[in-house]
Amino acid sequence: MNLPPYLSERDGAIWLKVKAQPRAKTNGIAGVVGDALKLKITAPPVDSAANEALVEWLSDQLGCPRRQISLSRGGTSPHKVFRIDGVPAATVVERLKPE
Repeated sequence: MNLPPYLSERDGAIWLKVKAQPRAKTNGIAGVVGDALKLKITAPPVDSAANEALVEWLSDQLGCPRRQISLSRGGTSPHKVFRIDGVPAATVVERLKPE
């Protein structure tokens, strides 16, 4: 399966590169920027609120528990990498498809 540039599969997990846009009007996908999926999130980038909101939004979109999604890199940067365990690559591609 050919994965989009913002996804990779290794170590039995899916790795998702994200460009976060905090303090947006709505939560959602805003397209692809370079090799990252741009995600809008309403939470502010204060005290990890945006990171927690991104994990919550991703778990809702992928239909998996929050514990299966972890922030691997980029805690204080808009450029982040999330590790997704236990969700097939095809499901991630389908449910996180940019408009």
